[in-house]
Amino acid sequence: MTSTSETGGATGTQDKDYNLVWYVEACLSNALRLEGYIQDAERTKDTEVADLFRKAQADSRKGAELGKRLLRTRLNDS
Repeated sequence: MTSTSETGGATGTQDKDYNLVWYVEACLSNALRLEGYIQDAERTKDTEVADLFRKAQADSRKGAELGKRLLRTRLNDS
């Protein structure tokens, strides 16, 4: 069985719930990684790149919050 065919039998979690958990974790991980990239750009005084990474980080944080909200609703309904 591959991870793409998981339907809850192996993990005990339905795909849709697992996918939301994965999405939130990926967004938060990305936001954390981008923090280091922002600091690297700031050290070299590259404000253009730092601003790009800040925008991407804000998008990742927003995605995480939206995912958490949806996941919370879905898990409370089950």
